[in-house]
Amino acid sequence: MATPPSRSSEPRILRWNRTERAAHWIHALAFCVLLGSGLCLYLPSLAEAVSRRPLLKEIHIYTAVAWAVALALVVAFGDHRSLRSTVRELDRLDPNGRMNRGQQLNTIATAAFAILFAVSGFFLWYGERDTRFRFASTLLVHDWLMYVSLVLFLGHLYLALILPSTRHSLTGMTRGWVREDWAARRHPGWVAALRSDESAM
Repeated sequence: MATPPSRSSEPRILRWNRTERAAHWIHALAFCVLLGSGLCLYLPSLAEAVSRRPLLKEIHIYTAVAWAVALALVVAFGDHRSLRSTVRELDRLDPNGRMNRGQQLNTIATAAFAILFAVSGFFLWYGERDTRFRFASTLLVHDWLMYVSLVLFLGHLYLALILPSTRHSLTGMTRGWVREDWAARRHPGWVAALRSDESAM
């Protein structure tokens, strides 16, 4: 759906609505807090520098709980139609969607990692209270997820903040809209489908 051109910009297309942006920023904020506190908990040099391990552990756990609750609220009260549309696009790896193949795979990996983080984190927390649920590989899984996620996160930041050809995509996740000319270059199938829908109306 294009908007009329303003005095200072080309026509724009809605890429992400409020529900989708809320889910993204809730996940992003929680991830940054969890990553920072997790690195301080598991890297000795950072743990010694901070020297507040019990506090960091509480921040880590309560942030994880708040993240899960906030995302559940977005799913429960947000735009269900748009969320279903995004899930269908990811399920089919639709080349004519709003995301290219790399973005689709990154989104799938992020969702899978979030589930694995939650499961392994739960067993780490519960294993301290009941040794029957303390498994030797749980911490290893949680740590490796953190390191791989850090690499993906840095790549995501590079594409969103630094690389000129993709930096405009951040506007879509902050304001919801992207320039139509940029979208036509980066996601021609999606823009063509939007134009086809508009002409059919």
